[in-house]
Amino acid sequence: MAVLVAGSALLLTPLSGQATARTPVGEAPDCFVPPTAGASAKGGHGADTRDISAAEQKAIEAQTARLLKAKTARNVAASVNVPVYVHVMRDASGGGDVTDTQISQQIDVLNKTYGGQESSQAANTGFTFTLAGVNKYDNSQWHKDKQSSTYRKKTRQGGKNALNIWLVDFAYLGIATFPWDYARQPGIDGIRVNYTSLPGGSATNYDLGETATHEAGHWLGLYHTFQGGCTATNDEVADTPAQSSPSSGCPTGRDSCSLPGLDPIHNYMDYSYDSCYNQFTPNQSTRMSNMWSAYRA
Repeated sequence: MAVLVAGSALLLTPLSGQATARTPVGEAPDCFVPPTAGASAKGGHGADTRDISAAEQKAIEAQTARLLKAKTARNVAASVNVPVYVHVMRDASGGGDVTDTQISQQIDVLNKTYGGQESSQAANTGFTFTLAGVNKYDNSQWHKDKQSSTYRKKTRQGGKNALNIWLVDFAYLGIATFPWDYARQPGIDGIRVNYTSLPGGSATNYDLGETATHEAGHWLGLYHTFQGGCTATNDEVADTPAQSSPSSGCPTGRDSCSLPGLDPIHNYMDYSYDSCYNQFTPNQSTRMSNMWSAYRA
């Protein structure tokens, strides 16, 4: 399924929107930033989704409720198989490549994490992932995530139900789009993941493939567990305790919020090390199913 396409060099134009305040519409500002690139948040993560204000968050929930009410089959997402297209954005010399084994292992990680197989407390979300295609491009600008909106529109495959993963070399671990933004910008829908974060990669503490799990969570409609800070609304999920700020590492017993419950440091939507992650919650599973029914079914 590998297709080699040599892309012509593009002009060097820095991608706007890597910081939360400047993230393009549709981007999820929780970008994971490997420690070697500078640790701003997540002990290595920066904004990897576009910023969502409290007002917009409220509007999104209302819109989602309206869409679900209009659906004739609200439980369409009880079990969903997601086709996955992996785009390996190598440089002109072939640098930044990954092996077929790594790609296969990454798909296995997605199925393991979304299947609730890493903890007895984890929910089986009902989402499974099947590799639908692998494409490899030799383009130094694309490899560094330059002209990202352009290269995604040129290379994206499948419909709104297809997860496109672009493997690049940038200062982040990952960046995602939200499902409610697909209608406005379908061409950039998907997740960008640092190729070093795949299983067997070189991103210290982030080399088990969990970056893709985290970013796919955004793609399926989840916020960070620290969305909105120490508030009752928080991430719109009742069984993830509110937290004031992202975690770093695996700080057992961390409690950054006065509201009930310890910080959910083992949740895939916090900013913990890969080795610390082990669960989505039942209510996160329900939210992903609802978001799928509303925006991707």
